[in-house]
Amino acid sequence: MSSNSTLTALRGPALSFRDNPFLTDDAAALHYEPDALILIRDGIIEQFGDYADLRPLLDGMEPAHYADSLIMPGFIDAHVHYPQTQIIGSYGAQLIDWLNTYTFVAEQQFKVLETARKVATFFLEQTLASGTTTATVYCTVHPASVEGFFQAAEHTGQRMIAGKVMMDRNAPEALLDTAQSSYDDSLALLDRWHGRGRLLYAITPRFAPTSTPAQLEAAAALWQARPDVWMQTHLSENPDELEWVSALFPERRSYVDVYRHYGLLGPRALMGHAIHLQEAEWEMLAQADASVIHCPASNAFLGSGCFDIRRACAPEAPAKALRTALATDVGGGTSLSMLRIMGDAYRNSQAAGMPLSAPKAFWLATAGAARALHLDTRIGRIAAGLEADLVVLNLKSTPLIDFRMQHCDSLEEALFIQMTLADERAIEAVYIGGELRHSQPANAGTEIASTGSIGGHAGISILRHNDRLRASSKELNHD
Repeated sequence: MSSNSTLTALRGPALSFRDNPFLTDDAAALHYEPDALILIRDGIIEQFGDYADLRPLLDGMEPAHYADSLIMPGFIDAHVHYPQTQIIGSYGAQLIDWLNTYTFVAEQQFKVLETARKVATFFLEQTLASGTTTATVYCTVHPASVEGFFQAAEHTGQRMIAGKVMMDRNAPEALLDTAQSSYDDSLALLDRWHGRGRLLYAITPRFAPTSTPAQLEAAAALWQARPDVWMQTHLSENPDELEWVSALFPERRSYVDVYRHYGLLGPRALMGHAIHLQEAEWEMLAQADASVIHCPASNAFLGSGCFDIRRACAPEAPAKALRTALATDVGGGTSLSMLRIMGDAYRNSQAAGMPLSAPKAFWLATAGAARALHLDTRIGRIAAGLEADLVVLNLKSTPLIDFRMQHCDSLEEALFIQMTLADERAIEAVYIGGELRHSQPANAGTEIASTGSIGGHAGISILRHNDRLRASSKELNHD
């Protein structure tokens, strides 16, 4: 072991996942340690378990102690447009009108490197403050938009997957490339940035209506030449969009079949929205091992429809389930907080007839998202050998949440309170590769006692559970 290695230690209640809660019951899927110790060496988790058991490994070192909080894997935002940060909250016309009125106007500014870097810096600061440690990001058609974004991301240390939008028709002239230039520019950016530190590249045709068949073929050729990168696009977001795709590609059986035909389905294909799908399309996606990205805030804001969470994650035949992640989809979405997005996903799931439990929602924003991105051997859980991307939640971030938590009887209820009432104010600390990158005073914004986190009534510390919680903890950690 190198004498220059860096050891970091965190202590406090911690939550991770043992399994997919869509495939087992919620309690069995969770790994909860009421008083955990997380040992991190050179950015990698070395040990995770009960503090009393692991304490001798500290060798006198004092860990950062988050006694009344909850340590979790960092959040993963699997579909977001950083150039749209400046149009977030714009009047929500339907998708195509919204793109023409706001998005295509704003994105023309990103041919200037300094503009791209400035907006990217702000975007990354906001995501970090929201507890997001990994995101999959759309830039614009301009190479400078990618350069500026990756330059900014190098400074934050977050794991970012991003790419230049490919778009050679049905958009303003200032936002159009060509099949050949999009291939050449994407390849040059990919060669420069993919695998540089924690930065990764995604081939990014915006969606089928804004790419000619020649450009879709070019995107597929690039992906075939570089299968180690990702491919991200939009799919079946809006009913008018489906009609448009049918008119542009009349020879294809469905929207999914367009991407299949042009070689843009497969592992690491990230299909944003995926709302209006026929069963044959779901099966095509599953057979290709493509991932679907659920964007509940944007879907509601633009009136696009309800994502079928049951079909995606819990079909009758488990083999038909898809890798699925949650996403903010800013600027169609109205928040960069994945906590708020989990609450939006719950509301969407109610409309779809499958109320989403808190463990399932947190799975979709952490371990499940990592699996959807094919990064689950690196991030998404608290486990030995994984990168130490961690978020610390203040479970009493507002007076209302503090009061509500005093009447909370279980871990699952505590998580549900956080995902329906909390937002970025709940992010007490964020660790990227074991390094503290964001922090705010514990319990900022509300005057509270030092006890009363997860418990049946005020005065019960998160480390001193009442009988029901103690029994729940033993059950959750039973192998």
